[in-house]
Amino acid sequence: MWNYSQKVQDFFLQPHNAGPLDDANAIGEVGSLACGDALKLYLKISDDGVIEKATFETFGCASAIASSSILTDMVIGMKVDDALKITNADIAKALDGLPREKMHCSVMGQEALEAAIRNWKGEPAMPHAQEEGKLICKCFNVTDQTIIKAIRENNLTTLEDITSFTKAGGACGSCLDQISEILEEELRRQGKGAAAESVAQTIADKEKVAAKAEAPAGLTNLERMQKVMAAMQFIRPQLQADGGDVRLVDLNGKEVTVELTGHCHGCPASQATLHQIIESILRMQVEPDIVVREVRPQAQ
Repeated sequence: MWNYSQKVQDFFLQPHNAGPLDDANAIGEVGSLACGDALKLYLKISDDGVIEKATFETFGCASAIASSSILTDMVIGMKVDDALKITNADIAKALDGLPREKMHCSVMGQEALEAAIRNWKGEPAMPHAQEEGKLICKCFNVTDQTIIKAIRENNLTTLEDITSFTKAGGACGSCLDQISEILEEELRRQGKGAAAESVAQTIADKEKVAAKAEAPAGLTNLERMQKVMAAMQFIRPQLQADGGDVRLVDLNGKEVTVELTGHCHGCPASQATLHQIIESILRMQVEPDIVVREVRPQAQ
């Protein structure tokens, strides 16, 4: 389990300003359900540029929900120009910190805020440079411009940092060489030649280890069960809030069998989406090749 601060736990279990905002005149959407995290931020901005209301809809882990929730508290009453100065570090600080591996959740909040304000101004959701950026991580749809922005704004110096802040390289890993090249170039541009050499050496060392290694040791059944159960504790409260639920039925190797109940059961479209979401989250938090199978509730 991640070491969450009390604030993260509080804002996850009892989020503020959750749900759509009927009179919103600014909406920012970031993330993807297929990637495990998605955020839709609603703002009501006055004619003189003051954020009067803010709500959110988030599907993701505890950090994603807590980051979205506290962000809405932070921006209410602010002028849009001041709100645009909020960084992901500000969001994490307001939560008394986030696990390093979950910093991408605060980044998602910052990006949603920027997208919403751009929407209010009648501008494209994404800055022009990022819109035309080169796609680097296909698993999480991350461009080179997003990676460069994260490096510069957060003083990132390692590949692990980039994955923590952007998710890039966190799935299949086929883009790690490209990410390494971007990081090396940025570090040299900042005059951090030694750090750049360290990045290159890290990649070289990993390649040597991979070449010599046998098939990587997977999780034991007990470890896998513990990770699945932990992930389910993040998924269930979000479904229960909408009158649904999911029950773990069985775990056979990398095949997880679940049962959707309540409002989650009955609509083929929503079931298919929830199935994909649950599988995506488990693949992120447990193993990348885990498979979710669904069984129908037994008739009473």
